Amino acid sequence: MSTLAQRRAARQAYQRARATKPLGEGSRFAAIEESARLSGARNPAAVAAAAGRRAHGQKAMTRWSVAARKRRKRLAWRR
Repeated sequence: MSTLAQRRAARQAYQRARATKPLGEGSRFAAIEESARLSGARNPAAVAAAAGRRAHGQKAMTRWSVAARKRRKRLAWRR
């Protein structure tokens, strides 16, 4: 289990990402995922996905997921 200070830091990182990063980029998702991991979630990605679906809907989350996969595929050949 993580300390209270670590959980607070993760929550503050999410708040910063929410205020500065655009939707669909993935940084907000990563911040929620990290916060859930530090809170002890067994599957932090599922927690982040459920929160995103609740806030933005299935259609938007699917669109962003497809875009992220395409982006990752396009950047993979550069490595």
